[in-house]
Amino acid sequence: MLAAFYTTVAWDSNSVWNKLLPRSVTREMNRRAYPDVPRQFIHTVPIRELCRVLFARFGMDAFVQNDSPFSVPGIYRHFDSIVAKAVSSLPPSAVYAYDGGALQTFRTARRMGVKTIYELPTAHTRFKSEFFREEAELQPAFAGTFQKALVDSEWLSRKDQELELADQVIVPSSYVQSTLPASIPAGRVRVIPYGAPSVLAGGLLHRSKRGRKLRVLYVGTLSQGKGLSYLLEAIRKVETAVEFTIIGTRVGACKPLDTALQRYHWMPTIPHGAVLEAMSQHDVLAFPTLSEGLALVILEAMSRGMAVITTPNSGCLGIITDGKDGFIVPIRSSDALAEKLELLAGDRDLLEAMSAAALKRAQECTWQTYRELLASAMLDVLNPVGDFKRA
Repeated sequence: MLAAFYTTVAWDSNSVWNKLLPRSVTREMNRRAYPDVPRQFIHTVPIRELCRVLFARFGMDAFVQNDSPFSVPGIYRHFDSIVAKAVSSLPPSAVYAYDGGALQTFRTARRMGVKTIYELPTAHTRFKSEFFREEAELQPAFAGTFQKALVDSEWLSRKDQELELADQVIVPSSYVQSTLPASIPAGRVRVIPYGAPSVLAGGLLHRSKRGRKLRVLYVGTLSQGKGLSYLLEAIRKVETAVEFTIIGTRVGACKPLDTALQRYHWMPTIPHGAVLEAMSQHDVLAFPTLSEGLALVILEAMSRGMAVITTPNSGCLGIITDGKDGFIVPIRSSDALAEKLELLAGDRDLLEAMSAAALKRAQECTWQTYRELLASAMLDVLNPVGDFKRA
């Protein structure tokens, strides 16, 4: 169905530069490789995004603020304008765009009678912005960890308009659907859950060891949006029974977080394969997020046989069965987190049963199923009888 694939940076992992450049650079760039997309379909708009990455790496924050051409909103607006021009010159049967980078593209598409498909991978931005503003008041010591873009009124307005222009909205969970404004009818929304990585044989071997502390892992950005303060408080309550590891990048100033990163084992950033390996060496993923789409880290952890403790706002309802392959606890509850950690630390039979159930559930949540559901949704939008031009 594909006619053209537009992105900012599409790295060629087989290029000579991938061998010559420092590994720290190529590790970052290989995250932007698309080996499954035929090269003739790929079009890039790389300059601003490359500058943003470089400015951020060297601490030149003034160049990536929200009013800058090298900020995330600035790059999205520029990218959107390029894709809108491409749509007018093709034209395709449909355009598929992500939140923040679709407004001009969708306006152009609508004028030309081209279908518009919108992927919203996380909670609606206006909902999340208001929710996080409330959270910043509840936990002022962690307020500096929130992203500024979430409270920018122009950015919020842009995303509202994009959503209204979408013929079809694709979301990964019923939680994301619940955050949409009432003006978006349910018939325009399709829930398509993400998939888990392939399950490794022998994924439970490391959990047969008893008589040691419960190994607890957190993976994600170090933001209060992930419920970080509540997790740290819960860990303090059960500290004698657990070993705690944090994997994630800092996103703002926070003194309580500074203390925690010195107290526990912290890895700022590691390759994705190393994250999966770390999951294989831990027992429990603690992920008390306040608002998510469908957290991929949960599916990844389950594929490594980890029991998961998370919240309904992780988008995991329908993935995790509470008490079977993990626990679902209320948001903002360090007591509930601590209670479940204590339970697993003291009941290794339960832990092993949950680990086995998590592996089994991960095997059922495949990316192949995701692709089939997504392709079906695209065909429904393009033409109910299956006769389509390329999109």
